[in-house]
Amino acid sequence: MYRFTSISAILLASFTLILTSCDKDDPIIPNEEELITTVNYTLTPTPDNGSGVVVLSFIDLDGDGGNDPVIVGGTLQANSQYTGSLELLNEAESPAENITEEIQEEDEDHQFFFESTVEGLQVSYSDMDDDGKPVGLSTVLTTGAPASGVLTIILKHEPMKSAAGVADGDVTNAQGETDIQVNIPVDVQ
Repeated sequence: MYRFTSISAILLASFTLILTSCDKDDPIIPNEEELITTVNYTLTPTPDNGSGVVVLSFIDLDGDGGNDPVIVGGTLQANSQYTGSLELLNEAESPAENITEEIQEEDEDHQFFFESTVEGLQVSYSDMDDDGKPVGLSTVLTTGAPASGVLTIILKHEPMKSAAGVADGDVTNAQGETDIQVNIPVDVQ
């Protein structure tokens, strides 16, 4: 007959402890989205335009909630073309963190979308990721007749770039997560 002694109990407990301590229960750290406090959309007129550089900005240093963002709109010349470049920053950090660099490095996982209530204003892509899909850090903005309204800039993380209309800038089927969406007033004169 086998006798269960205290030594057997200690060995059994030690063996159980060894087996459970080998089990990895490392916490899964979610991919935290970067805080984007500032969006600058710099519009440089083509040489024959004659007007100056326009910078449209959205600045919200305390993030969602808290103080209202500072929004700087702009005036564009009618029937003109501008090259556009986007800069995104986290100015809650010191020095400010350039989120634009991260988007460039992970361009296959990001796409900007531009929606406008300004009649005749259109934005087209000038940059592509390695798969030939649009990103939107570089653009061409074209204006039509004089009008006023709002330009909405949306950054999607992991959009469905192959979905219908997405490569043409239609956010409808993009899915993914919205990293930031800003509305900036624009006057075309």
